[in-house]
Amino acid sequence: MTLGPLDWLLVTLGGALGGTARLAVTELAGLWWGRAFPWGTLVVNLGGTLGIGVLAALASWPEAGVVGWTFLAVGVLGGFTTVSSFSLQTLTLFREGRRNAALLNIMVTLVPGVAMAGLGWWAVGGGA
Repeated sequence: MTLGPLDWLLVTLGGALGGTARLAVTELAGLWWGRAFPWGTLVVNLGGTLGIGVLAALASWPEAGVVGWTFLAVGVLGGFTTVSSFSLQTLTLFREGRRNAALLNIMVTLVPGVAMAGLGWWAVGGGA
C-alpha cells in the first residue's frame, strides 16, 4: 500500500485529536482518583486497546476501510494510547496460532521498553 497525501493528513488530524483526548482523560483521572498511580495512562491504554479491537472487528481486520482505519486506528488511537498497535499486533499473532511469537513480542516490547525508559532517565542524570 502506498501512502498518499490524504493518508498523512488523516493521521495528522487523528493524532492531534487522540493526543488532546489523552491529555484530557489523563488530567481528569488525576483529579478524580489522584496521581499516586498512573490511572490516566491505564484508562487511555485500556480504552484504546478496546477501541482498536472493536475497529478491527468492524473492519474485518485492518485491511478493510483503509481511510477510516488510517484516521481512527492509526491517527486517533495512535495519538490516544501508547499500546493500541502493540496490543492488536500481539492479538493478531495469537489469532494466527503463533503463540510463541505473540509471547515473544510481549517480552521484547515490555521488558526492554521499561529498561530503555530507565536508561534514558539515567543517561541524562536522572539517577543522580
